[in-house]
Amino acid sequence: MGKPHVKLFIPGPVEVSPETFAAMSQPMIGHRGSGFQDLYAGIQPKLQALLFTKNPVFISTSSAWGVMEASIRNLVDRGVLCCMCGAFSDKWFDVARRCGKKAEPLEVEWGKHIDPKEVDRQLATGKFDTVTLTHSETSTGVMNPLPEICCVLAKYPDVALIVDTVSSFSAVKIEMDAHGIDVMLTGAQKALALPPGFSLFSVSEKAFARAEKIPNRGFYFDFLEFRKEQAQWMTPSTPSIGHIHALQFKLDEIFEEGLEERFARHARTNALVHDWVRRTGFDFFAEEGFRSKTLTCVENSKGIDVLELARKLREKHHLVIDPGYGKIRGQTFRLSNMGDETEETVSHLLVCLDDVL
Repeated sequence: MGKPHVKLFIPGPVEVSPETFAAMSQPMIGHRGSGFQDLYAGIQPKLQALLFTKNPVFISTSSAWGVMEASIRNLVDRGVLCCMCGAFSDKWFDVARRCGKKAEPLEVEWGKHIDPKEVDRQLATGKFDTVTLTHSETSTGVMNPLPEICCVLAKYPDVALIVDTVSSFSAVKIEMDAHGIDVMLTGAQKALALPPGFSLFSVSEKAFARAEKIPNRGFYFDFLEFRKEQAQWMTPSTPSIGHIHALQFKLDEIFEEGLEERFARHARTNALVHDWVRRTGFDFFAEEGFRSKTLTCVENSKGIDVLELARKLREKHHLVIDPGYGKIRGQTFRLSNMGDETEETVSHLLVCLDDVL
């Protein structure tokens, strides 16, 4: 008898289905031949439909951080305004500085959302040509008001907007073109429910035009290299072919379920977790009206031993939750409902949590 399967309910990497793993293990093909070109070209229409864009959608053999750094290197000239509301959006500011760019913070307390009015005030100074925004801040469970922030950006046509949709993509509707997003990026290991090490991104015409004027973009993440190679359905460097087979399988699964149904399923499983938080007397870490639909950051208002809770849940029920990220470890815990999870699987998690509480 082998070890029991331990199931992940952390907000990434999430549980990957056996069918997805099977799709990854197809025979290897060369990435400079027609087999790869057909694979890449074949998934493009579904990727564009999923991002609600006419722009090209690229695949990157990196975590989403690669594309987050790339966006800074490709687009920032005068200065970048970094909207900071948690561990990942905060880090983006640090990354911009490390890339030698002029970066300034628009910072709110963890658990709070980015105020569109404040973005407007900052952009009115004329100091910035780029804004970074994390749509769903995975560390705090905050979902920022993307449509409202995009309305502000529309007043500043010379400012490029880069949006990290790492823990919201494919679980909530994000219309890249309608919102006027210039770079939209995501990782594989969140709601897409693929193994980590792979990311997707799309770039607007405005962003390509900007990149053409920016020196020292490097090679591995040069947006213009991606565009040039994609014209022949190739990638600038060796891609993770197994991931692309898995993505092809996943896209078929997503469109078979239907996008609206997929968004609705995430809303329903998220609501189940929210009901549980209220019923058990815990609080939400993220403020009301700005909560992620794919994960819940629970405030440890009852003062329990969160690490002990996670240990018991793993030992007794073989389920893994996250005991809080960074400086809020132990003061919070995070429950994920993203990817392939259903009402049935999320309800099972909540019953097991009740048992160990």
